[in-house]
Amino acid sequence: MSRFCGAIAAGVFAVLFGPIQAFSAEPVGQATLIRTEVTGETGPLVVRSPVHRDERIRTSRSGLGQFIFKDGTKLAVGAGSTVVIDKFVYDDSASVKRLSIKAAKGTFRWISGNSASSAYSIVTPAGTIGVRGTAFDFYVGPNGTTAIVLLNGSASFCGPGGCRQLRQQCDCVIATRGGRMTDPSQVDRSTLRTLSNPRALPFLSGDQQLSGALGGIRTSCGLASLRQDRQDRPQPQQLQERPSPQAPQQAPQAPQAPQAQQQSPDTPDTPDPPDKPGKPDRHHGHHDRDKHGRDHHDRDHRGHDRGDDDGDRDNRSNREHRHRSDN
Repeated sequence: MSRFCGAIAAGVFAVLFGPIQAFSAEPVGQATLIRTEVTGETGPLVVRSPVHRDERIRTSRSGLGQFIFKDGTKLAVGAGSTVVIDKFVYDDSASVKRLSIKAAKGTFRWISGNSASSAYSIVTPAGTIGVRGTAFDFYVGPNGTTAIVLLNGSASFCGPGGCRQLRQQCDCVIATRGGRMTDPSQVDRSTLRTLSNPRALPFLSGDQQLSGALGGIRTSCGLASLRQDRQDRPQPQQLQERPSPQAPQQAPQAPQAPQAQQQSPDTPDTPDPPDKPGKPDRHHGHHDRDKHGRDHHDRDHRGHDRGDDDGDRDNRSNREHRHRSDN
């Protein structure tokens, strides 16, 4: 009995206090901007929603979230992204001993806060970004390919293939899971082609707009015109495609004429116009023939009647002639 009561007590404790423990992680920052849909471990996030250590943050395909951490570090999470606040060690001052995030996929912008550069690290499937008092954008593709674009300060990227240093504004490094890594070079449109995603860097191209300090970085590294180009490019294609839907509409109109001609004689309720005058002619002709036929028949009968009278007169004349001869 005592064991049974103990099991019940343990179950009640788990029900009452389990969720509280699951969500009792230390708040390390808060949301400053939310667009469309951004979710955390407890559900949808709104402005001023706290973010916690070990919390996974996801954005929808059009979502955007901006966050600020306790030491002033700022992070933008673009559309279709997933990131985990991996480690956050606060030192009871305006800085942190350790701030590490794991970016699983998507687009991001980072601006360092008040902590030492060595306190920050960003882990991606292709390697780790080291921060040196820095602002930069980075992208993690579905296959783990990672690109980083320096906006100011300096940064490093280290993976299985070694390390690369980014020192010039708009320097870009691309790395894969397998260890391949490019040398730093200026980001341009060919970078997006290499990543097979024209929206891999939406904060530079203008596909997504940031606010505050995250949106206050002046340079676009020459990618700001990409969005306008994409809007202008479909227009001539649409002009070329406009006549195409009319062609199939005109195609069925050509056989409509013969179809109408073929269907008109088959309709039982629609008389054939050429037959209308023919029917009365045959009808009247029949009556005329009957009338003429009756007249002819009458004339024949009258003719036969006259023949009989003439025969009777001839017989009477012969009888009278024989009678006189006998006398």
